Amino acid sequence: MTEVDEKSIHIIKGCIDGDRRAQKDLYTAYYAMALGICLRYSNNREDAIGILNEGFFKVFKNIGKYDYQKPFSVWIKKIMTNTAIDFYRAKIRQGIHVDVAMYEQTIVYDDTVSQKLNYEDLLAMVHQLPPAYRAVFNLYAIDGYGHEEISDMLGIAIGTSKSNLHKARGRLAEMVKIQRAMCGKTEEKT
Repeated sequence: MTEVDEKSIHIIKGCIDGDRRAQKDLYTAYYAMALGICLRYSNNREDAIGILNEGFFKVFKNIGKYDYQKPFSVWIKKIMTNTAIDFYRAKIRQGIHVDVAMYEQTIVYDDTVSQKLNYEDLLAMVHQLPPAYRAVFNLYAIDGYGHEEISDMLGIAIGTSKSNLHKARGRLAEMVKIQRAMCGKTEEKT
C-alpha cells in the first residue's frame, strides 16, 4: 500500500469513521514496516512494541489530518519515527543515562555467520550502539534527516549530532571488520 489507491482510501476513510475492521486492516498492512522502524530506535523488542502501539494510536487519532496527495506510507513512517524520538527523549528526561562504556563489549558471533552481511546482521550491529549514537545514526543515515533537524528533534547541539554520527560510523565499521574476520576464520574451519 505505497500508493493511495481506492482500497487504501476506503481503509483510511473507514479509520476516520472509527471502523474497527478498517483499523485492523491498516494495522496489518503497515505492521512490519512500522515495527522495523521501531526496532531501529529501541533497545529491545519490548520497547519497540510499546513505541509501535503508541505510534499506531497516534496514526488512528490523527488520520483525519492525512493529506491524500502524499504517500500514506511516508506519513506513517514519519509518525513512527517521531514516536520513537519521543520515547528516546522521555528516557533521557527520566534520567536513564547509560554509560557508553557499557556498550563497548566484545561481539560474540556464531560459527554459522555467512560471508555476506544481511539486514538482520546490520540491524543487530546498530542495536549494539549506545542509544545516543543509534538515534543519530538512524535519523541521519537511514531516515535522511540533516544535523540541524536532528539537533532540534533530540535537543542536542549540531556538533554533538555530528560527533555521535562519526562515532557510530566508526563503531559500525569496526563491527563489520570483526564480523568479516570471523567469517574468514569460519571458512578456514570447514
